[in-house]
Amino acid sequence: MKSSATKRQPAKKSPATKRPPAKKSSATKRPPAKNANRDFWRLRLYIAGHTANSILAITNLKKICEEQLQGKYRIEVIDLLEKPQLAKGDQIIAIPTLVRRLPPPVKKIIGNLSRTESVIVGLDLKPVRPK
Repeated sequence: MKSSATKRQPAKKSPATKRPPAKKSSATKRPPAKNANRDFWRLRLYIAGHTANSILAITNLKKICEEQLQGKYRIEVIDLLEKPQLAKGDQIIAIPTLVRRLPPPVKKIIGNLSRTESVIVGLDLKPVRPK
């Protein structure tokens, strides 16, 4: 038996129902500034308790940051005696260790940060002077 019902064709959209593509506003999406990440520094210092080396590393880091970054930084001190699981994320093998999270790339410096010039160069705060 054949069906007498006719097949319906899909309704065609009239030109009035079509919307023009939305215009992208240049004010809403700007490419990031080239030096935007260089304006703020995120530093993470891994220590183990309140040992002499840990306290010295904290003191030296604060001094370097105040002199070189003038408030454009955040220091996060992580005591691995309290939270040892956090060492795995940054692959910490020695303490104290300073990890520069921002600006990229990530950099690490091991020790109490007493060699100020080496720390400044290691963090890329000042270019290496040719000899």
